[in-house]
Amino acid sequence: MSGVLALLDDVAAIAKVAAASIDDVAAHTAKAGSKAAGIVIDDAAVTPKYVTGFKPERELPMIWRIAKGSLINKLVFLLPVALLMSLFAPWLVPPLLILGGGYLCFEGAEKIMHVLKPHAHVEEQHADTSMDVQALEEKQVKGAIKTDFILSAEIMTLTLSTIESDNIWMQAVVLAVVGIVITFAVYGVVAIIVKMDDLGLWLARVGKSVAVKSFGRAIVAVMPWFLKVLTVVGTAAMLWVGGSIIVHSAHQMGWHFPEETIHHWAHGIGQGDAAFEWISKAVIDGVLGVFVGLALVPVVTKVIAPLLGGKKGGAH
Repeated sequence: MSGVLALLDDVAAIAKVAAASIDDVAAHTAKAGSKAAGIVIDDAAVTPKYVTGFKPERELPMIWRIAKGSLINKLVFLLPVALLMSLFAPWLVPPLLILGGGYLCFEGAEKIMHVLKPHAHVEEQHADTSMDVQALEEKQVKGAIKTDFILSAEIMTLTLSTIESDNIWMQAVVLAVVGIVITFAVYGVVAIIVKMDDLGLWLARVGKSVAVKSFGRAIVAVMPWFLKVLTVVGTAAMLWVGGSIIVHSAHQMGWHFPEETIHHWAHGIGQGDAAFEWISKAVIDGVLGVFVGLALVPVVTKVIAPLLGGKKGGAH
């Protein structure tokens, strides 16, 4: 009997450890997900353009192919690299985050410049109309997966920086969970966004009542505006998160002045109100992101892109 009781005690102890580990994974996942919010919103805002213009029956298969490519990016390529970096070169994480933050700021600033100078990008939007549909679909899917790799690298690096445990298995599990959850969340939302027009048209055509048909027509009318709002929110989130990543990573590398100054300004503006202080800090980080992005646009487009053989600086 004593042996059975001892075994039960061991099982209970293991169960407690397992439960604590699950709680830790959930906590780290939630923390990483909130930190990656700007990148996730950008991903959800950008991806629909890759399936725009194709037949409705090809939209979901294309999104599924892109989602599978995103999972391969995160789990096959980036997760092992992140673990190796954690083991042998953890000092690389802050500089890589600064590069990722700079990329987000550049993308956000470039989107603003596209709005201010739309005529400069008209030719790029119609450059592939001469290709056959199958080849164009293949090109779009590969382009989306390539863009996803950059965004996924930022997500995985950012996730790694939020994991407080030095346990390599904990890091692996959290990175895998974050990668899977974010991928299905992003591309699930993208699938819903892309098919909303079809849903609206279907309701308008087969609805049994005037209210249902009107609701369908309203969906069709609202979706273009919704996509525009999503793009604006995504751009603002990129600039905010990009600026915040740069400031916090610089603080981790020993340059404390930017983060301490921004915290002091936000505290002064907030006047003791935690929510208003947080909003003030986000706005300051976003403004900083705009300036960093504008400074990077000529560097990327005139120097880095030509060296890499690209026609433009942005991945999108």
